[in-house]
Amino acid sequence: MLSVVIPVLNEAASLEQLHRELSEVAAAQRYDLEIVFVDDGSRDGSWELIRRLAERDPRVHGLRFRRNFGKAAALSAGFARARGELVMTLDADLQDDPREIPRFLDAMRQDLDVVSGWKKIRRDPWHKVYPSRVFNALVSGLTGVELHDHNCGMKCYRREIFNEVQLYGELHRFVPVLAASRGYRVGEIEIRHRPREFGRSKYGVARFLKGFLDLLTVKFLTGFGQRPQHVLGAVGLLFFAFGALALFYLACQWIISRMLPGVADIDLHKRALTFYSIASLLMGGQLMSLGFLAELFIAYHHPQVKSYSICERIGGGEPQTVENKEKENLAGG
Repeated sequence: MLSVVIPVLNEAASLEQLHRELSEVAAAQRYDLEIVFVDDGSRDGSWELIRRLAERDPRVHGLRFRRNFGKAAALSAGFARARGELVMTLDADLQDDPREIPRFLDAMRQDLDVVSGWKKIRRDPWHKVYPSRVFNALVSGLTGVELHDHNCGMKCYRREIFNEVQLYGELHRFVPVLAASRGYRVGEIEIRHRPREFGRSKYGVARFLKGFLDLLTVKFLTGFGQRPQHVLGAVGLLFFAFGALALFYLACQWIISRMLPGVADIDLHKRALTFYSIASLLMGGQLMSLGFLAELFIAYHHPQVKSYSICERIGGGEPQTVENKEKENLAGG
């Protein structure tokens, strides 16, 4: 079964056509299709339309949030509801072309676990395209996951990934990065991006600031999630070392001024370096203390979080089903 998860926010104008195009692709390719619409607090009648689609088509399932919780929450709820071994995501505004789905599945057959779309020719205004390119370059450079379009909403995943990758905040655009950190294989394909005909963009300037902050979070989670002291302690040691060396230097100057005749006395309380040194010493001690507390929290409050991911098991007489693999892949977010 192929599950298609679609977050919806005021997209009533495009849902009928999107459902029709998905049905045409499924019929042409003979897919066992499941469509999961997640209404993220729409106020334009989107839920009533989803209800009608579900009454006409048993393949359609709908989830409705009490209010707008964000795209990551909508995708997370959709992933929990999806039953397919493969899960596609795409936006509801029809800029993502459902006819690209067979190409995603062909790419998945090349021993990949995540396939991300790349809108090489993007039908958006320049003020969205160029900042997005800068953001994608930053993500690829900092995480090592080389994708041209991390923001693309059209992606395909193996279902078991979501037993280990947890979404919250606005981390939905970083699922390939989080999956790659667990050892899953990630690739991308070029896709057709259609001009916007329905609705309006849900993203503004604040999106890029939030995206950068989320990128820092992902970098920390993927690089130091199981060893926070390695980053907090390292930065703390730098501050502590600077403060200690500066105070040692000032102490040597003060002693020399006292011992050698003709050398003017040094008033340490009038030297700016004195205060910078003390502040640096205190900052270093605080960061190292935070690192120790974070290590204790992980060790004693989250002992079930694994730092590894098993993709296959043999022996013991247990059949190798997807369900058994999912049981083995316990939460590693």
